[in-house]
Amino acid sequence: MGMTYSVGEVNHLYAFFVQWSPEIYETGRKKRCKSCNVRKDQHDSLAVDKIVTVISKLFSNPVKTFKTAKIWKIVTVKDSKRSVSLCNSVESEPESEYQETEDALPVLKHESQLLDDYHLQKLAAHMPPKAQCYPWQLVYSTAIHGTSLRTLYRNMAGLDSPVLLVIKDMHKKVFGAFCSDPLRVSKYFYGTGETFLFSFSPDFQHYRWSGENSYFVSGNWESLQIGGGGGCFALWLDADLYHGASFSCPTFHNAPLSTHEDFTVLDVEVWTVPI
Repeated sequence: MGMTYSVGEVNHLYAFFVQWSPEIYETGRKKRCKSCNVRKDQHDSLAVDKIVTVISKLFSNPVKTFKTAKIWKIVTVKDSKRSVSLCNSVESEPESEYQETEDALPVLKHESQLLDDYHLQKLAAHMPPKAQCYPWQLVYSTAIHGTSLRTLYRNMAGLDSPVLLVIKDMHKKVFGAFCSDPLRVSKYFYGTGETFLFSFSPDFQHYRWSGENSYFVSGNWESLQIGGGGGCFALWLDADLYHGASFSCPTFHNAPLSTHEDFTVLDVEVWTVPI
């Protein structure tokens, strides 16, 4: 089988071989280059001969080559992490250790009245990866700060990170929203497609951005709204954080989050997720 290579192609191929198998192709290379006086074109010619010889060996004895060659393959980030875990672990069951690390629960810097381990595990799986690397901080709680939307806004003044809004209604149903931006008073809707809704009834339900509109979050002194379109909000809370409502809306194509479309609030917590 005949093959023709340009000098440029040979140089690239030779550089590749040197990078991946320096013990074969770089042995004595620097020493010879410093002492010899051959011209560049002669070096290129020697490189051509060397590469052609190597390639000829590859095709003339493929069985032997593939038995001794290093096997390279494309791996995913997850596979790469697992490989590192397997190499570094002294234990006999590295796979289980990796799984425990992957499923580690977020750390809460304060005690939550609304979130247990099941809630944390489900919610963290749908947040941006960096949100799982930092402790969650409690910004607002009706049990601590009272029932006031103004206080909720005030506690988030100057904050520049996503927040997790968690609500429990009088029917003991837990639901809420992960918002890409802190909650604030705004004349227009704000936020990004990272915003999503959730509910536990008790099974976990998760509603991502539909892409139909960008009505993520809007707030004023009288109410807080999340999601919208067609005159309905996915989640609405009044100024006293006592009355609320939840309807299906185009922003998330969600089902109502509460047991009833109009509900009474029992507790509210807002957590910041610094990323």
